[in-house]
Amino acid sequence: QGQLAESGGGLVQPGGSLRLSCEVSGITFDIRAMAWYRQHPGEQRESIAQITSGGYTNYADTVKGRFTISRDNAKNTVYLEMNSLKPEDTAVYYCYADGGYGGSRYLEVWGPGIQVTVSS
Repeated sequence: QGQLAESGGGLVQPGGSLRLSCEVSGITFDIRAMAWYRQHPGEQRESIAQITSGGYTNYADTVKGRFTISRDNAKNTVYLEMNSLKPEDTAVYYCYADGGYGGSRYLEVWGPGIQVTVSS
């Protein structure tokens, strides 16, 4: 049901910045919240930033103060501004749409993921 498309990833030096974009299309359920997750190789996928339909934001301690999640409703796009990047930020980043409970299932959509590499 719908899809998310991440863009803006790539290679950046430590201390640098990068902005990820997530374009939302075709989603018919009401989105309660959007989020960014990331996954290191061999590790559990973790939520790092969330923004609710009301505009409230929340961040994982590992990125708090460095990353900012925002959205542009007119463009159906969610952003993740990443500053002061560290090598440990290297991961595949995923966009996520949370629709909550709908009927007999949970309504959600994942993006395919995009690589971010922080290295000298």
